[in-house]
Amino acid sequence: MNQNDAARLQLRLTRTACYIILILISAMCLFSFYVLIINSTRSHPDIQKGFAFLPGGSFGYNLQNLLANENLPVVKAIFNSLFVSGSTALITTYFSALTAYAIHAYDFRFKRAAFAFIMMIMMVPAQVTALGFVRLIGTFNLMDTFLPLILPSAASPIVFFFMKQYMEATLPIEIVEAARIDGSNEFRTFNLIVLPIMKPAIAVQGIFTFVTAWNNYFVPSLILKSAENKTVPLLIAQLRNADFLKFDMGQVYMMITIAIVPVVIVYLLLSRYIIRGITLGSVKG
Repeated sequence: MNQNDAARLQLRLTRTACYIILILISAMCLFSFYVLIINSTRSHPDIQKGFAFLPGGSFGYNLQNLLANENLPVVKAIFNSLFVSGSTALITTYFSALTAYAIHAYDFRFKRAAFAFIMMIMMVPAQVTALGFVRLIGTFNLMDTFLPLILPSAASPIVFFFMKQYMEATLPIEIVEAARIDGSNEFRTFNLIVLPIMKPAIAVQGIFTFVTAWNNYFVPSLILKSAENKTVPLLIAQLRNADFLKFDMGQVYMMITIAIVPVVIVYLLLSRYIIRGITLGSVKG
């Protein structure tokens, strides 16, 4: 065996080992979803017996019981979560891109100070400002509404930072200057020229923002009180907190299964942008 054959053999072995490791990691990540789906097809007594690799015959029974539960407006909660998550994703990505465009395309006196201030806000946990936020919402009579869950998303430092890094890598300032020379105003330039270039970054952050808003429990639990306005995470917590005699693990697993379906659909629709967006936006080329 010559040196070239040995190098090709080593390359094949390395590639095979990488594939095996990736398959194992993928299996570990998907195993929790498999357990979730399997348990959603089993009854409460069967789930208490332990784990099973094969699905049960109680999928329809669990779904019927869940939808027939008068204390759990599942369909309404799904629409509430879709509205809040979709609106949050749209507002967050648009205004974060707009803010990043202002920092990237303009030179003004306190530009670095503004950028540093936004980065400082990113380090403040939501729990620190929760009490003051709830008091402010109460002052404006916005308790038990969706506006406090949507409007604050216009200021998202994390998404802003990603958008700015992406612009520095993919948006030459000469394009903006050429549009200005042609007589295009700033909003027209941003909406018709910058946003199409930012499409991969917007798709990536749209996925992340949608999932974060969909899974958000802390803030909605402080704001939403009526049953008709509750989101999916609140209903899941309500199911889990039921008393022992009414607790049904089959319904819990079914509710969680229903909750992940919209997230999976959004991910599948926009996933082709993830690798391209992160590769181009995270590191300046």
